[in-house]
Amino acid sequence: MSGKTPTGWLRRWLAPRWQHPDAEKRREAAARLDATRPEEYRRLETLAKDQDARVRQTALSQIGDPETLLAMMEHAASSELTTRLVALLVGREPGISLDRRLALVERIDQTRLLSDIALQGDNQQLRLTALARIDDEETLIHQACENGIAAVRRAAAERVESEEGLRELSRRARRDKQVHRLAREALGRRRANEAQAAAAHEKREQLLSALEAHVTHAWEPLYASRFRHLKREWETLKDLPSTEQERRYQDASLACRKVISDHEAHQQAAESAHQQRESDDETRLGLIEALEESLDGLRQNDRLTGQDMASLRAQRRLLDQRWEELSDRHPPQRELRERHSQALADYHHLNAAWARLEQHAETLESAITDHDRDRLMALIEAIDWPDDLPPVDAIERARAQLDRSPSSQTTVSREEIERGLSTLDEKLKRGAFKAASRLHQQLRQQLEARPADDRQALEGTLKRLGAQLAELRDWRGFVAAPKRDQLCQAIEALADDGTLATDVLDRRHRRLITEWKALGDAAATRELSQRFRQASERIHTRLAPWREQQQAQRVQNLETRQALCDQLAALLEAPDPEADPDALREIRDKAREQWRRCTPVPRQQSQEVGQRFATLSHDLQALIDRRAQQIATAKRELIDEARRLSGSSQPATQRAQEAKGLQRRWRALGRAAKGEEQALWREFRNLCDEIFASREAEYDNQAARAKVRLDAMQAVIDRFDAWQPSSSADEPVLEQAIAEVDALKPLPPGRRTDGMRKRWTGIVRARRERLARLAVNEEILAWQSLQPLLSAHLDADRKALDGLTPSDVPADESLHGDMLKAHHARNAARRAPPPSDTVKEVLTRLRVHMALLAGSGLAHQDEPLRLAIQVERLNEGLGQEPTRAEELHNVLRALLATGPMPAEHWEHEAPELDALLHQMLPLPPP
Repeated sequence: MSGKTPTGWLRRWLAPRWQHPDAEKRREAAARLDATRPEEYRRLETLAKDQDARVRQTALSQIGDPETLLAMMEHAASSELTTRLVALLVGREPGISLDRRLALVERIDQTRLLSDIALQGDNQQLRLTALARIDDEETLIHQACENGIAAVRRAAAERVESEEGLRELSRRARRDKQVHRLAREALGRRRANEAQAAAAHEKREQLLSALEAHVTHAWEPLYASRFRHLKREWETLKDLPSTEQERRYQDASLACRKVISDHEAHQQAAESAHQQRESDDETRLGLIEALEESLDGLRQNDRLTGQDMASLRAQRRLLDQRWEELSDRHPPQRELRERHSQALADYHHLNAAWARLEQHAETLESAITDHDRDRLMALIEAIDWPDDLPPVDAIERARAQLDRSPSSQTTVSREEIERGLSTLDEKLKRGAFKAASRLHQQLRQQLEARPADDRQALEGTLKRLGAQLAELRDWRGFVAAPKRDQLCQAIEALADDGTLATDVLDRRHRRLITEWKALGDAAATRELSQRFRQASERIHTRLAPWREQQQAQRVQNLETRQALCDQLAALLEAPDPEADPDALREIRDKAREQWRRCTPVPRQQSQEVGQRFATLSHDLQALIDRRAQQIATAKRELIDEARRLSGSSQPATQRAQEAKGLQRRWRALGRAAKGEEQALWREFRNLCDEIFASREAEYDNQAARAKVRLDAMQAVIDRFDAWQPSSSADEPVLEQAIAEVDALKPLPPGRRTDGMRKRWTGIVRARRERLARLAVNEEILAWQSLQPLLSAHLDADRKALDGLTPSDVPADESLHGDMLKAHHARNAARRAPPPSDTVKEVLTRLRVHMALLAGSGLAHQDEPLRLAIQVERLNEGLGQEPTRAEELHNVLRALLATGPMPAEHWEHEAPELDALLHQMLPLPPP
């Protein structure tokens, strides 16, 4: 057998008992192992992981270190391990302090273990600590319904947050009315919050829909104001938008801002174009007025000279050049165009007359020199000098020669003729053909009137100058001929060009006509005139539809202006007495802008409608001024109220609230006149700043006083946090501290106040609990001091029940009050003993009552009595619930008064009564 493997019974015999294959043997070995010895302690840890549940339970019962059990649970958890750990942490076994158990509970994450500790813990703080580590809502609901401590039930109920959980808690917690009420209130708050959130979400959706619709809305004057209103509405909502809502809001806001910026850019461009157009129109007006002034000046002169005409023509060329440049940018208004046309017509009228004069100037001078009256009359008729123009020298001399006889001619001195010849030489050198021609004719007439000897000396010079004048005349015709041919070609090319815009075609056509007329009669032929006229008529035919369109636009502009005037008239007929001046100012500015855009209008009606608009604008401005003055008066009254409020003796907070009301009224009034509004606002704002500054100063004082109260509260908390009552007689000290804290109220809201309030509540609760335990301890100690007296009563009861003569037990000197009365009642009961069953029932009832006070379990047969006592306690506590010490005192007083007590019944109940008193005797840790 030595070479064979040992049989099964041999292995069992040779193996250690804690490793024995039989589970019962391993269990017995585990029960005998000593956990204080390291080697056996390691064996217990191994057996704690055994496959057999009884072995695990016995091994775990030998391990008393909860930290080891927690470490074991991390690797191999079992129901026996959980049960053992719960037994150690809930305080069923002595030796583990509450602080250590609290620290261990803080490390536990297992929900089941925490739930068992919260249900079975021997200390409220321990249960609350375990509850705080539980996150599972179903476990919280179970704790709120089943936990034996009301504070734990409330704490668990307060942490249930989901709607389903609150409904379940409300259904299952009907026995605890407070928890049921908390659940119902939380459910109501949650539903109210959900309804509020849904309403806020719907409000945001409405605002988003309105904002998104506003993006595509047509532009109107209140577009930007409407956007700002929607933006303020969005910002005033207190709830937070969702990510999608925020994205939609940002997109819509960006689109609205783009619309506003685009419109502002368009408005700015239109305003810039309008300003440029107004500047161009002012420049045009200046040019026209300069030409008109020149024409008027020429009409008022005594004589019209060639130099005057040269200056006029130069001015006209400058006007044409500048007019064309301006017309390339903006077409002129009708009034300016008509004035321009009229000025040019007046110029052409003068220029044509001057051209006829220049055409016949040489012939006229020859006729004057030859004193040919017939030719002079024909030439005067051909020239047809207008009567509204100032005369020229040649015409005057011709008319004078026709009007006078040869004998009536005046003689001019030789010196004057020589000066005239010198002047004629200078004019010829400058190229002043017309002036030189007139002067040459005049000198010929003057020279003919001189005597023959003087005439011969001066005729040579005059003939030489006349030859130069003829040469200059030929040169002018030589220059004008190609110019006329060039103008004909230009107007024919313009008539054939179909690519030009109508306004450009009209502008160039007018310029060519002006240049043609500027040539006068120089090198004029029938053929060229016919060519120029035909091309001009073709252009007129092309421009006819455009001119009709322009006329229709003028009529439409006139109708728009008349409608604008009608609207202003309707507004002014029944003005709102409470109208906002800002709105009226906006109407005024918009009306002016629309008036400027609607131009030109027909000239016949322009003056009438313009005068009407000016009158209505004046009346509208007067209405604005009246409303602004009324607002200024109302704001001065508000300033007076603010000044009185600033000097009032009311509390600063109340004055600040009234000042806010004044500010709301100020904003509701609108704006006064621009300069006056700023002055009134500065005065009103300074007064409001003084009021708000006084409120801030009062807030600072309140904050300082609140800080003093908080510091005093902190001092009381620190003092009583270190204080522990040593007897129930110290309760007045706690009440005095509570009164001291109540005197400091109300405390300012804040996190510090909430923290101190919670800490103070915990201190008061702990001190009251210790005072209550001290009172119970004192009652128990007082009862233990009465044990000799109770033993004497029991001996006397035994004698009385044995048939001996009842004897009274003398009273102890320490007895007083109701205990002394109970002593006398016990003596009296022996003289008139009640039925024995009654005494037994009373003793059993007192034992059950004491078990309820001690929190100990009861046998099943004592349950009806427990319920009866609880109902009795509830009925007695309707007025004022007695304390635990008072209840214990009443039970002990009744126990002393109950007799005569049968010995066997007392011996049966006394050990349990003593155990219950010893269970209530230990004090809580300080």
